[in-house]
Amino acid sequence: MLFLLAAIYLGWALGANDTANVFGTGVASELISYRVATLLTAGFVILGALIEGPKLMNTVGQFTTLNLSTAFVAVLSAAIVVMVMTSLKLPVSTSQAIMGAIAGVALSMGGWSALPKDKLTRILLCWVFTPLGAMVISAILFMILAPLANKIRSFITFALIMKLGIIVVGCYGAYTLGANNVANVTGAFVGAELIGPLEGAVIGGAAIALGSLTYSKGVMISVGKKIFPLGSFSAFIAVLASAITLQIFTELHVPVSNSQAIVGAIVGMGFLRGTKAINKKMLFHIFTGWIVTPFFATGLSFALLIL
Repeated sequence: MLFLLAAIYLGWALGANDTANVFGTGVASELISYRVATLLTAGFVILGALIEGPKLMNTVGQFTTLNLSTAFVAVLSAAIVVMVMTSLKLPVSTSQAIMGAIAGVALSMGGWSALPKDKLTRILLCWVFTPLGAMVISAILFMILAPLANKIRSFITFALIMKLGIIVVGCYGAYTLGANNVANVTGAFVGAELIGPLEGAVIGGAAIALGSLTYSKGVMISVGKKIFPLGSFSAFIAVLASAITLQIFTELHVPVSNSQAIVGAIVGMGFLRGTKAINKKMLFHIFTGWIVTPFFATGLSFALLIL
């Protein structure tokens, strides 16, 4: 149980940071209240973790050889990195944090030769294509669905459809968050054979849900308002594109960043509607966080193991 406290901490931090990626645009557009958004996120995160989460556990747990001590250090390091980014109100990649921390474990145990280059290359490519893929998907969805939305003449009808739509896609986004990211929370301990994949899904899903319910408002505002001002339709498209992106990588058994997906989708909306409205300063800070996260986690876990 002492070891698993680190996983619970990481799951809590993930939920606190990534709830914004699911309902941040909807809350910012005032289509759904913050409290209802967190309750729905918690429920569907657990559902996704239980149904599809176990199949991604080996990607994290078997990246390199882990025992209980090294798994604990990796998970704790990732949790610290995520919480630092969350305190700065920046969306952060938990996938980058945990894989960076596990890479630090491998480096401390056997140097550069201990890193599995083929697995690392595959994961890095997926990280690159996550925001790019979400941008493309959001653009395609916008071009397909915008003509249909424009045919709705009644403002009240449109508002009701958008409110229902953002709730539905938000629940789907929460489901894919649980399915794709629960391995980041407990996968290391599954690899160390402390718990099984289903146990890892239960514990990780519950921890993410707790973080969503208790400490998610700050990042939600950053994602929902400070990158690009979204209307209800654009918010709907951004969340749906992000969820589809995570579903694709879930089927590939690779945990990726929900934060990168939603930011990529929002930027895709920004390019279609004019790049001048994009908050480039905020976007630069987010990109900086993405670059710093894996290196910070690698260095922290390496240093803790050396100490």
